[in-house]
Parts: sequence; C-alpha cells; structure tokens
Amino acid sequence: MFFASDNGGPVHPQVMALLAEANEGHAMPYGADALMDEVRERLRAVFEAPEAAVHLVATGTAANALALATLCNPFQTVFCAPVAHIHEDECNAPEFYTGGAKLTLVPGGDKMTPDALAAAIAREETRGVHGPQRGPVSITQATERGGVYTLDNLAALARVAKAHGLPVHMDGARFANALVRLGCTPAEMTWKLGVDALSFGGTKNGLMGVEAVIFFDPATSWEFELRRKRGAHLFSKHRYLSAQMAAYLRDDVWLTSARRANANCARLADGLARAGAEFVHAPEANMIFAAFPRRAHQRLHEAGAKYYVWEGQLEGTDPDAPLTARLVCDWSVTEDQIDRFVSLVAQG
Repeated sequence: MFFASDNGGPVHPQVMALLAEANEGHAMPYGADALMDEVRERLRAVFEAPEAAVHLVATGTAANALALATLCNPFQTVFCAPVAHIHEDECNAPEFYTGGAKLTLVPGGDKMTPDALAAAIAREETRGVHGPQRGPVSITQATERGGVYTLDNLAALARVAKAHGLPVHMDGARFANALVRLGCTPAEMTWKLGVDALSFGGTKNGLMGVEAVIFFDPATSWEFELRRKRGAHLFSKHRYLSAQMAAYLRDDVWLTSARRANANCARLADGLARAGAEFVHAPEANMIFAAFPRRAHQRLHEAGAKYYVWEGQLEGTDPDAPLTARLVCDWSVTEDQIDRFVSLVAQG
C-alpha cells in the first residue's frame, strides 16, 4: 500500500527493456545518440510542432530551473501559484539558475486566476530600476494539489501573459495525467494556447529519471544547451536518458500509464468517499487530499501503508480528530492495494 508519491513507483518494464537494449555496444555521447534522434522526432510529432527544440535532463528541478533561466533575466521575476513546485519544493533552484530572478506568488490557491495574475503583473515594474522587472508566467499542470486547469483556464492565463509580452512556461511533471483527464491533444494544452516552454515529465509516470524540456520556438535552443552544460546537467552517457524517453513514447506508454494512474486514483477516491472521508481538494488527476479520523491513520500505519499525513499529527489523544492525508497513485498500484487501504479506513 504505497501512496506516498508517484516518484516511488517502479520503472515500467518496457523502459527497462529498452535500457537493456541500449546498453549493448557503444553510442555517441552528449545527446548525439540515435535514440535521441528518435525522441526528438517523436515529441515533435506528438506535439504537432516540427520545429520544436527538444532536450533531456535527469530531474524535474533541472527541467524547470533551466527552462526558466532560458526565459528569464536575473533582474526579472517569475509569476507562479503559491503552491507551485518551483516555489515550495526546489530549494531556490529557479532563483539560482536564473542568476537571481525572484518568484512572485500570485494570491489564491493551487490554480492561478486571470484576474489575480493580471493584478500581480500590474504591481511589478512600478518602481523603475529599483524593482524587479516582469518575467515569465509558470503554470503547474497538473497542480501540486491534484487539480487540473481546463483549456479555457490555460488560454485565459496565457492571454494575460501575452498582453504584457511575457513568455509562458508549463511545469508538466504530471503533464500526462492532466492530458488524459482533459481528453485533449498535447498541442491543444500547450503551444496552441500560448505555452512557450514545457517541462515534459516522465519520472513520476514510469521512467527511471528523465524529463524533456521542449521549446516551441527553437530560437532559444542554443541558450538552453549552454545553460544545461554550464549547470552540470548534460549527461555524457546520454543514451540512457534517450532510451527511457523513447520507450515512454513508443506504444503510447506515457498515456496508458497516466490513464492507469488516474483510474487508480478514481478508484481510491470513490472508496474513500464511501468510507466517509472528506476531500480537501477535488481529485482531478492522480493525487488525493482527504481527511479522516486519526484512529484510521494509526491503523493504516500499523498495517504498513506508506503515505503522507499532510495536516495534523499521527500521535494524539483524540482518536476522532480528522487528519489530512496526501495520497498519490502511480501506474503500478493494484486494485487489491487500493481496496485494502480503503477497508482499513472504513473500519471506523
């Protein structure tokens, strides 16, 4: 019963198989391998963007930080939600890799609204040389609270950014989960509505450790390559990154894995609802925030369940006190594990 994070799941078998195949013999280093050519062409086809620049890195933090550094000057600020991963969980990596650009948090929840974004942008560049200048807008899709922006939501945010001449970055660590939730095409969720750069996640969805950074305008490609090398994120044995991403894209593994993760989440959410849990955020992809009594949490931990108690303390004297759990489903979770977890909650 592992629901702590989709980072904790196993590598998809088809990925392991292609890694083993790629391990035979020699290949050109630093991204000059044949598999990288395949990755580049497959992603261009998937996104209907034949000129897009495609680069690989090993972590989501590197993908986000290096992409933003390419879009942002040191004297600018990045606009993002208060619970954006680039703010809460990347140890100031965006600030470091941009050379000092700050983050401006757009008031609200996990999803920015156009009005709040417009107001946050308007507040900047009011002090001339003394204050931060306006920079990129970074949107997390799916959000860190399990929400999914609709296409209309995304388009409205992009319009606000473009009205001020600002580029749009999408943190797509759970891009596939959001995509299958909306039932749209990758192009419709990105460049067709104004996204300039995408961190295309794979690690949370069955890969060992690789993310793609996609610039829909290739003019930024060379600068990213220089920043990736200078930032120590260019792999010499790059074929092992390429093999993972190639396997991910072949046979639509990325989509089938995301569909399975989302379906697992829906099954878990349905069971928790029947068991009386209260949802703090509506589960729209593969993540749940649900409150249920402390005694149920204690029972789950005694049974070996792995997840985060997000709000409240596991130890306490009131067994009825509601504690909030964060539960994340990946592609590998089984129905038996989900049902066992729900049964322990339902015991009251």
